[in-house]
Amino acid sequence: MIRRATERFRAAGIADARQNAAMLMLHAFGDTRAALLAAGASPVPETTQEVFHAAVERRLLREPLQHILGTTHFYGLEFRSDPRALIPRMDSEVVVETALCLIPKDHRVVVADLGTGTGCLLGAILWNRPLAIGTGVEADPGAAALARENFDILGLSGRANLFGGPWDRWTGWEAAGVIVSNPPYIATAEIESLAPEVRDHDPRLALDGGSDGLAAYQDLISTGAARMPMGAALVLEIGHDQRAAVLDLLAQAGFTGLGHRLDLGGNDRCVWGFAPGPSR
Repeated sequence: MIRRATERFRAAGIADARQNAAMLMLHAFGDTRAALLAAGASPVPETTQEVFHAAVERRLLREPLQHILGTTHFYGLEFRSDPRALIPRMDSEVVVETALCLIPKDHRVVVADLGTGTGCLLGAILWNRPLAIGTGVEADPGAAALARENFDILGLSGRANLFGGPWDRWTGWEAAGVIVSNPPYIATAEIESLAPEVRDHDPRLALDGGSDGLAAYQDLISTGAARMPMGAALVLEIGHDQRAAVLDLLAQAGFTGLGHRLDLGGNDRCVWGFAPGPSR
């Protein structure tokens, strides 16, 4: 069954075809590896076959694997994943790595994640910095609910708050020591060329960065410069070709100590700077 599903996935142009097939079989067995291993070469139970075949058909329609499974792993943690928010991706882990480098383990720091989506960035940071507290800011009610579910599952609900609304209405800018964000950064005209899993299943508002992909950065950086305390860090995920443009926006706004970081694929993925402090 896995072999046949792999062949169909490859014919459909789905990357990592065998891994997808194996994960869907594990899902059909109830995500219990022990049950799958124990089955060995025994016939697959009929009910399990039905679940597997239904999942395969969903994947052939290019529904994301993470939505079918209902979860995905990010920075060693498991997060619920569904159409309410952007799927967490390994590339974004560099944002977490950068933030953790800026937060000493023995410091009580206020962290914010603007446009938190699933809550994966804030969740991973707070999980690794037990003295930190934070807020996920999310304008979409469905995504905010999903983030809240993930914070509860991770046992972070006592340290992770949710603000339901746009980041320009959030009143916590002045108290934050570190602000992270993975804002929408795909140019509007490029969205139709994205893979079906992204184009048709990730929320459009989490993708569309305006005509040049920089609209959200302009808003975030100008607001941060005006409201963040002096020396607070702003850490931003970027598209692979946006490093120069976003660093220039940070510099023009007065941010200092600018830096950038590559993801595991060798692409520019993260930039940061330290706020100049509100003008007096």
